[in-house]
Amino acid sequence: MCGIAGEFRFDGRAAEVATVLDMAQVLEPRGPDGWGVVGHGPLALAHQRLKIIDLSEAGAQPMVDAELGLTAVFNGIIYNYKELREELHGQGYRFFSTSDTEVLIKSFHRWGKACVEHFKGMFAFAVSDRRTGELVLGRDRLGIKPLYVAQVPGALRFASSLPALLAGGGLNTDVDRVALHHYMSFHSVVPAPRTILQGVRKLPPATVRTVSPDGGTDDWVYWEPTFTRNGERSQEEWAETALSSLRTAVERRMVADVPVGVLLSGGIDSSIVVALLAEMGQKDLKTFSIGFEAEAGETGDEFDYSDLVAQTYGTDHVRFTVPKHETDDALAGAVAAMAEPMVSHDVVAFYLLSREVSKSIKVVQSGQGADEILGGYDWYPPLAGVPRDGALDAYQKAFFDRPHSEVAQLLTPEALVDDDVSRAFVAEHFGRPGADSAVDAALRLDTTIMLVDDPVKRVDNMTMAWGLEARVPFLDHDFVEAMGACPPEYKLSDGGKGVLKAAARGVLPDEIIDRKKGYFPVPAIRQLSGPVLERVRGALTDPAATSRGLFRPEAVTQMLDDPNSGRTNLGANALWQVALLEMWLQANGIT
Repeated sequence: MCGIAGEFRFDGRAAEVATVLDMAQVLEPRGPDGWGVVGHGPLALAHQRLKIIDLSEAGAQPMVDAELGLTAVFNGIIYNYKELREELHGQGYRFFSTSDTEVLIKSFHRWGKACVEHFKGMFAFAVSDRRTGELVLGRDRLGIKPLYVAQVPGALRFASSLPALLAGGGLNTDVDRVALHHYMSFHSVVPAPRTILQGVRKLPPATVRTVSPDGGTDDWVYWEPTFTRNGERSQEEWAETALSSLRTAVERRMVADVPVGVLLSGGIDSSIVVALLAEMGQKDLKTFSIGFEAEAGETGDEFDYSDLVAQTYGTDHVRFTVPKHETDDALAGAVAAMAEPMVSHDVVAFYLLSREVSKSIKVVQSGQGADEILGGYDWYPPLAGVPRDGALDAYQKAFFDRPHSEVAQLLTPEALVDDDVSRAFVAEHFGRPGADSAVDAALRLDTTIMLVDDPVKRVDNMTMAWGLEARVPFLDHDFVEAMGACPPEYKLSDGGKGVLKAAARGVLPDEIIDRKKGYFPVPAIRQLSGPVLERVRGALTDPAATSRGLFRPEAVTQMLDDPNSGRTNLGANALWQVALLEMWLQANGIT
């Protein structure tokens, strides 16, 4: 896990190495164990390294393979790199390291851009080909690893975070009005390729982009789950499929040259990861949980459940209790760590948990993604039984924070787009072939869009802010494909994630399986008061906010007068959404 940055020029000038180093410096928390840079004519590449695979200097990046004429920077991990290395060695390739980065290079030479179809992992990479003069960018199937791009005069720049691109200068930092509409309507999700800024885009998941020496680009989308049936099976058979596939995914994510732990919330998702590792004979497994002070009668921890799992499987368990004042203080750090604005209250929880975990370990597994893949959220049941052609209305009612008419009451006329672009975006996705039912359509959309640009991005940003690599077995693409074919009724049964609960019987204690669904609670943010509320008020009354003119002053005043009202179906607080955006813009010096 690392941070990558680069510039590729097509105007005849040499790449600006100093600019790329400025970008890479912002990425240092993602890779605090070392750095490197190369500049070859129109191309400059930089890398910040977190040592996980091949801890020697032979695994350092940027990695240059002079014999093959390829240079690469790589963020992430290819879990099956040892198998690919053996296959490539049998085809005559010679290796100078034991790193997965070199396997990436050899795979690219052997299969071209189709190398991504051979990879099982999470990755974002750039490969420069001396023979063709092309630069090839790639991103993993589920978008677990980020890659932001920006066009500047005569060049393309890329980096692992948006703030890193800002450090290079010369970007259009005006707020993208379509992205703003998505942010305020589509539950704060801004789908790729857009970001909240007009001058920055992100490479979509499951995409390989070839950039030619003259600046032309060609995109290849190499994977998309279909969410269609592939035969009749009973719920018991589907449970067996889920458990077998998840077992493989968990085992894959133990590949490392350093110890691997688990973020243990006490919910079924992270708990079954611990149980499967114990089943595999994993000894002295480190597990970590976090809790917060209660606020306004809302509890701030789930230690009873995480303690039960830790005791059942004999893990080396550590739990952290965060006092309220630390939550207040951590908010600014969490906002600064965001590649894009993210409003979920648990972003601070992941930020603080990652800070503590990183003191003792570099790699963890997480249960992130199970709800989107297996139908665990409460907006899925209302879609059951809805005709396929009625999926759009049902999904919008259940998931959107507010319709276009209410967005118009919050945004100024200058910041508002004329059309309901968020509904149109979802309509286009729901209209694609495949996805047999309304629930399938929602799961496919959430797996490929919402998951990528909300929870997955949140975990990546907050863990990497402390040089901690988070691996997500529920987003193993083989598991996603297998469970995409599972009938929705099996997923929605038993209060949600029924197929996983059935798979977990006999593997986990029943108390974990049958408990009420929990969330990562951060009461001090869910209930805006005290120092956090003052930060909110300060951001929205700052001259930068008022001069930017995104939000109607009367709407802001009304929200500040009653800060904990106006929650949406999914619990989003309108004031927090508006303020978080302003906090992020101001933290990144955007005026």
